Amino acid sequence: MKNNFDFLRLIFALFVVIAHSYPLSGNLISNQWIYQVTNGQIELSNIGLNGFFIISGYLIFQSLERSKTIISYLWKRVLRLFPALFVVLLLTVFLAPLVYESTTPYMQNKEVFSYLPRNLLLYDLQYHIRGVFDHNPYPSAINGSLWTICYEFSMYLLLGLLFFIKNNKVRFVLVLFAFLFMFLGYNFLMEKYGAIYRFGMQVLPFFNLGTFFVAGAFLGVAKVETIKHKVGLLFVVFLVILVALHFNVYDATKHVLLSLFVLLFGLIALYPISKINVIGDLSYGIYIYGFPIQQTLMYYFKLNTNTLILFSVLIAMLFGYFSWHLIEKRMLVFKNKF
Repeated sequence: MKNNFDFLRLIFALFVVIAHSYPLSGNLISNQWIYQVTNGQIELSNIGLNGFFIISGYLIFQSLERSKTIISYLWKRVLRLFPALFVVLLLTVFLAPLVYESTTPYMQNKEVFSYLPRNLLLYDLQYHIRGVFDHNPYPSAINGSLWTICYEFSMYLLLGLLFFIKNNKVRFVLVLFAFLFMFLGYNFLMEKYGAIYRFGMQVLPFFNLGTFFVAGAFLGVAKVETIKHKVGLLFVVFLVILVALHFNVYDATKHVLLSLFVLLFGLIALYPISKINVIGDLSYGIYIYGFPIQQTLMYYFKLNTNTLILFSVLIAMLFGYFSWHLIEKRMLVFKNKF
């Protein structure tokens, strides 16, 4: 089916890279034009991440429906996340000596050997190897983008429970209940519990990103693709978003409005952006390579924000292309292994 999802995922990945350019160059996130125009209600990386989780919830639910066994479903999720992640972590360990500054020899630094296995576990991330990027404007992470992957994988596991429920009406009720639970938790409990960590995840982003994922899954269960007047509804949702921003209530309504907007836009095949899939799905590669690319550029060239955006976007797209065609796409050959 023709759609705009590959285009949206590409844009969302680039939003994250652009947003990261601000803190990584020593600038403030609040200096983003969209942050200022929306009175702090919208920030590019949040739009990117939220959009990723919406699309993921919708498409992964469809993958669940196509899977003949729960093992097959989980295997496809593992193939999609871990091979490319393993490669970027391995490259990081091998290339880090080029930017390493420490009195401790690289091969005697224990953090070098724990970096790959800990980050492959997803839930106990090691962001830093002491001596790598220590003098950058943002010295606390080699690849700060990895923090969301554990939330994504957790949503895969939770959604997998629906495999054992074949009745679509029951699925509809359960996913609606899950959405309401996550939505109310985000809006009413987070001030008190937002800083609490469980299983390597923080409560606030779990409820926030999880609500977007469940919203996407719910619209999948509800068969949003069967709506006849998508263009008209998309226009109405866009106007409501503008109203919500005007009255500073976007945060309380974003999980509903943004989810509808993203999926409606994604399902309307617009030429030529619907043809962007001919180059492959670069989004995951851009996302996992963008941060270390930006840190490396800052280490060698001390760029300003706009220059960092320009070069990091171009290089990240190149890495995303190679990641898709050399790793991610080739792993899909094994998706029916089980």
